[in-house]
Amino acid sequence: MAKTGTTTQGLRAAIERSGYYPALVAEAVESAVGGEPVSSYVVHQETTFDSNEVRRHVTVLVLTDTRFIVSHTDEQPADGTSPSPYATTSTESVKLERISSVVLSRVVANPESYTPGTLPREVVLTIGWGAVSRLDMEPANCGDPNCEADHGYTGSLTADDLSLRVSEAGDGPDTVRQALAFAQALSEATAATAGAR
Repeated sequence: MAKTGTTTQGLRAAIERSGYYPALVAEAVESAVGGEPVSSYVVHQETTFDSNEVRRHVTVLVLTDTRFIVSHTDEQPADGTSPSPYATTSTESVKLERISSVVLSRVVANPESYTPGTLPREVVLTIGWGAVSRLDMEPANCGDPNCEADHGYTGSLTADDLSLRVSEAGDGPDTVRQALAFAQALSEATAATAGAR
């Protein structure tokens, strides 16, 4: 597995390689990181189609010894609030002890012939720290198809603060490796933090 970057210079180089407003993104990320050394990172640039417009955005995930930092930058077309196109950048810094879940979903082709170490076709990294939760509810039933009684509702509450999907076809194998390595580093860091409490 490829090793993720371990220095602020490596992070900046990855941001510049993404080609997405690198000066703006780097300034926002470096400001949030401050003087802490960077343990691991992922830079993910994505293009989406919105009606007749092509829109780009970039997400940068950074792990330090004490924090998980997420930065997201979106570009916006000119609108009623601005006569020219503009970008919005936000960063959030989360203490590692607040991370409640790190979920990594892997999609592999031909699972019957899977060989350990083979790169997944895509990965989805979901990280929860309690800022956003999703509540899915549906009417409850008793299993009797003829029952007309009101059984209330049933549902599930899921931590859903961040979900990042990367694929070999869309983002390249290096980005998939980087996401896998970042997920492992974050899982290890949160486990170490939980053990220290």
